[in-house]
Amino acid sequence: MTEIEVVPTGTQPAQPGHIVADFMPDLIKTGTHQLCAGCGEPIAMRTLLEAVSEVGYRSNAVAIFGIGCYTVFSGGIDVEVVQALHGRAPSVATGIKRVRPQTLVLTVQGDGDMANEGLQEVLHTAARGESVTCVMLNNGVFGETGGHMTATTVIGQRTKNTLDGRDAAQHGYPISVANMIAPLPGVAYVARCAVNNAVAIDRARRSFKRALQLQSEGAGFTFLEILTMCPTGWFVDTNQGPSYLDETIAKTHIPGVLKDGPD
Repeated sequence: MTEIEVVPTGTQPAQPGHIVADFMPDLIKTGTHQLCAGCGEPIAMRTLLEAVSEVGYRSNAVAIFGIGCYTVFSGGIDVEVVQALHGRAPSVATGIKRVRPQTLVLTVQGDGDMANEGLQEVLHTAARGESVTCVMLNNGVFGETGGHMTATTVIGQRTKNTLDGRDAAQHGYPISVANMIAPLPGVAYVARCAVNNAVAIDRARRSFKRALQLQSEGAGFTFLEILTMCPTGWFVDTNQGPSYLDETIAKTHIPGVLKDGPD
């Protein structure tokens, strides 16, 4: 049996504390950001960038950003970033992929950007079977512009302009982008994941990797919807964000793989 060394804590250690490993992903240049406490988007971005490295496209990837809180990451990641107009990222991604077919091309968009401003863009890109990966960070609010309702806001969810909760009779029903895309013949992979606990994050990482691998094989369009926390826009305490996501958002936008493999 190996003898365990006991280190006394009552005196100064002989060797000062030191870093034994750097756990910062290769494609993140800085771990700082200006987003609200409890936001799930930094977790989603880290998980996505880890997947980009894992599939071997560390130096040959282009990300097209929509308009939203996540645009703060454009200067802090070691990936070429193109800024698109509101909702238009899938069309920009199409152009880049057709000109540079050997490049890994992905979009990073919020639910407001994709579902409200550019739903037609992602649907037509999927229907054409473009070999790009579109990622929608879904928290059910326009976080950057005040926290008002989006097309994905679930029934009963409180936002800045639905203080009594989203009402179907007045506001209509939420749009499920992943469910709309999955049946299209040109689509190779669709999954909805979350980042509110360790198990969910691991599933998201595997889904990101699967989607990017299929893109690299030319299998068709791939799509990831990632449920992220927004305590500020949800009117909840920071530590309640993960449970609120499970109790509210995920009961309508149910996580899981909707499609795996081309038709």
